[in-house]
Amino acid sequence: MKLRPHHLLCTQGYSGKGYSPEFVENMTRITKILRGSPTALVNIVFSTDDICAHCPKKLGEDNCERNAEVKRMDSKLAAYFGLEEKVYAYRQLTAQINAGMTGRMLDDICGECSWYPVSACRRKILGDGALS
Repeated sequence: MKLRPHHLLCTQGYSGKGYSPEFVENMTRITKILRGSPTALVNIVFSTDDICAHCPKKLGEDNCERNAEVKRMDSKLAAYFGLEEKVYAYRQLTAQINAGMTGRMLDDICGECSWYPVSACRRKILGDGALS
C-alpha cells in the first residue's frame, strides 16, 4: 500500500469522517487493513498515494487543492523521523513515530490541517493525557 508520510498520522487519528462518501469508504478500507494486520507493509511515497486516490481535492498525480500544505506536512514528518521512500512495516513505523512524537512536533506538522482540531489525532498518537 502506498502512503505519503503525513498519512501515517491520519490513519491513526481517522474516525470515519472525510471529504466525500467515496473518500470515507476508501479511507475506512485502508485504515481497517493497516490497523487490523500486524504485518501490513506501507511504501512511503512523497506524492499522491492510495488515500489520495479517492479524495475530491486531488487535481492530478502529485497535485491537489492543498498541495503546499500537504507537501509541508510530509516534509516535516519525514525530517523529524528520517523517513525515506521505501517499504516499512506499518505498525513498527507508527510505534516508532508515536514514541518519539511530542505535542509541539505534532502541532508543527498538523497545526494547519482542517481535520486536526476535530480529529482523534492527538489522543491516538500522543496518548489520552497528552498536553505538550
